[in-house]
Amino acid sequence: MKKDILIPEVTGVEMAVVYEYNDVYKTDDWNVYIINNKNVDLEMMVIVSQGYSNTKITSLFRKKLDKLPANSFAKIELIQPELFKLNNRFQVTFFEGNTLYEKTYLFKENTIKEGALRMIDEIKKRGVLAD
Repeated sequence: MKKDILIPEVTGVEMAVVYEYNDVYKTDDWNVYIINNKNVDLEMMVIVSQGYSNTKITSLFRKKLDKLPANSFAKIELIQPELFKLNNRFQVTFFEGNTLYEKTYLFKENTIKEGALRMIDEIKKRGVLAD
């Protein structure tokens, strides 16, 4: 029966950690974004994030987006630099039409840093893309 279950591959959706200036608090912050490069809206999106290592684990954080329009992006959460020494996992599920998709994005430990920043064209800011 397992062989009969079709699990579609997710393409055109990316996660990024972006380093940007916060005008309200006058600080440089690290924020997590989800990017929809598809030409269709994504609906009922749920993102579950958690940091972990061999000795530590953070609590789960859940975020729901009713709709992520085609060719757009959304800020998901602020991420503290103390978490960069952990693996940071983002499990994303969403509907595209009537099909449910799921993908896990991973920022490996110590890969989020200023030296790894590059321009992310969709957001027009510097950041790091997940594996």
